[in-house]
Order: sequence, then C-alpha cells, then structure tokens
Amino acid sequence: MADHTSLPPDLPVPIDDGAAAHLPGRRMPGVTLPTSDGGTVDLGALPAGRTIVYLYPLTGRPDAELPEGWEEIPGARGCTTEACDFRDHHEDLRRAGVSAVFGLSSQNVDYQREVVRRLRLPFSMISDEGFVVAEALGLPTFAAEGHARLYARLTLVVDDGGITHAFYPVFPPNTHAQQVLRWVGENPR
Repeated sequence: MADHTSLPPDLPVPIDDGAAAHLPGRRMPGVTLPTSDGGTVDLGALPAGRTIVYLYPLTGRPDAELPEGWEEIPGARGCTTEACDFRDHHEDLRRAGVSAVFGLSSQNVDYQREVVRRLRLPFSMISDEGFVVAEALGLPTFAAEGHARLYARLTLVVDDGGITHAFYPVFPPNTHAQQVLRWVGENPR
C-alpha cells in the first residue's frame, strides 16, 4: 500500500522555467467547472475578496500506485501533503482575509470527492478534465506514465477576479499553504 502522507528526502526540486510569469494581472476565465461537493464554480465569478486556487497534478490513493517514475519528475510528488497543509491552515488563511480556497486538477469529481472525504478537506476541489483553464490562461502542464497531460503545481492568488500573484514552482509542497499564508500576511488587500 502506497504512503502519500510523507515525502522522500531526495525529492527533485522543480526549476522556474518562467511558465507562470505572464499570469499576474490576468483575469480569471469565465468558465464553469464541476466541484467535489456536487456543485459548480464559475472561475470568472469567484467570491468577492481574495481566493486561493492551488493547481496540482493528481492525488494518490492508498490503494493505488503512483505513475512509474513519479518521484523523479520535479514538482510531481506531494499533492496529498499539499492538500493536508491547506486543510491544516485553512482557518489561518480565512482569518488572514482569504474568502475561499479551492484545489484544481484534471481528476474527475468522483476521484476528488473521495480525496476530500478521506483527507477531511474543508474546501472543494475543482475538476478540469478538459484543461479548459490551462488553455484559457496558458498554464504549464506535463505528461507522466499513463497520463497524457497533468497540471503542473502552481497556486494563484485571485483578488476580485484578477490574478494578483502566482506561486510557481511550488516546493516543497508539504509546507506550501504556510508559504501562501506568509505572502497573504505580507500583502494585505
């Protein structure tokens, strides 16, 4: 059984290839996508205020192996630990002025619903199986064994529909929510 709750010590560090440099100042696209809670979200009409949208490749399940070579792909491993860090700091982010937090991946809503339940996440996941957001914003993606395309890990700070900041690359993923919390504290609206 795979352990997705910890990271190996020799995880490769992703490099900043500039693939997210164009994002600050862009508006979120007006696309409606399904969420793990059975609803939908229009990314062009997010709640007023500050929203955090963290994008991730895929969350592993305890009963399934990760794709071949997953740990050798810089930035791939750590989706579960990242989700848990956002879970553990969700209330801190809310107190710091964040209106909403969403995770977004290309996994289907049933897969995401299981992750939300198993990890007890206090926020919804957004499913973008068709990579609509990647196409609209020019987001970085990559391929892995068994997956023709996955989202690269990045986090968007969205203020009233506009992207204020993009965290990319994200490393280490298991403390990323804390990094976002520090940035939010240093950059009030």
